[in-house]
Amino acid sequence: MMVLIVGLILFLGIHLLPTSPELRDGLKERLGETTYKILFSLLSLAGLIVIVLGFHKLQLHPGKNPILWYPPIWTRHIAVGLMLPAMILLVASLIPSRIRTATRHPMLIAIKIWALAHLLANGDLAALLIFGSFLAFAVYDRISVKKRGAAGPLGTAQPTSALNDVLVVVIGIGLYAALLFGGHQWLIGVSPMPELG
Repeated sequence: MMVLIVGLILFLGIHLLPTSPELRDGLKERLGETTYKILFSLLSLAGLIVIVLGFHKLQLHPGKNPILWYPPIWTRHIAVGLMLPAMILLVASLIPSRIRTATRHPMLIAIKIWALAHLLANGDLAALLIFGSFLAFAVYDRISVKKRGAAGPLGTAQPTSALNDVLVVVIGIGLYAALLFGGHQWLIGVSPMPELG
């Protein structure tokens, strides 16, 4: 459990830096923008790897990951349904579109939906720690973004045509389908499909 907690602290801790412009800008000034970005990326990747390793370690030793509750089967159906808009919004955070403009910060909304969906469908302590932490972070970051007036990863980029909206939806559906039909099993070791029967 400790490995998972360390990974969450590292990954989410480094992502708290942008919520404090003074601290972030101070580090950029001391390290240089390029070095800051490289360190940010490496620490984020390291945190993510430690989270995955910690989670898999708990899956191999179920006694160390207590079940807190047993979610009813319908929560898994809801979770699978919620993941479609989450994937579309994730893609919208990377492509200028009217979807991105309307939602302002689609990645944070995608993280909230993803975390909520997985909290609904899982009742073990590791899931509570992972998805609860990400949900709390996304809520906090959204409040911080509003206060700072941050524009998100695309800045103020505007969609060039309605084609961008179509691209966002089509790529989002493709990503969703890829995860649903094998990708989730390959990445996480758990398939959502058998639970739908």
